[in-house]
Amino acid sequence: MSEARVRPERFEAFRDMIVSAVREFPSRYPGLVDHEVLLAPPDSLLYVSRWRSEQDLVGYAGEHWRDQPVVLPGEDEYLVAPLQVRHFTLAPLT
Repeated sequence: MSEARVRPERFEAFRDMIVSAVREFPSRYPGLVDHEVLLAPPDSLLYVSRWRSEQDLVGYAGEHWRDQPVVLPGEDEYLVAPLQVRHFTLAPLT
């Protein structure tokens, strides 16, 4: 999961850029099981992705996936703070 703290006046443009950028991810990264963009206007956007395996995630995010977020070109001009990344594992409910 990555959280972007967005300049409120740039929120809609940033949303459009992110949605456009990640739309084709499932066809580009076969290990991507599911993903979504979650909005909390006027200044927060989350990108949540679920991966089949850690190796699939490394194929997308690189060897430093645990502590270095994937940043799109020009993304920082929309943000008020650096992109924050957090990783979770699933706890089965059964």
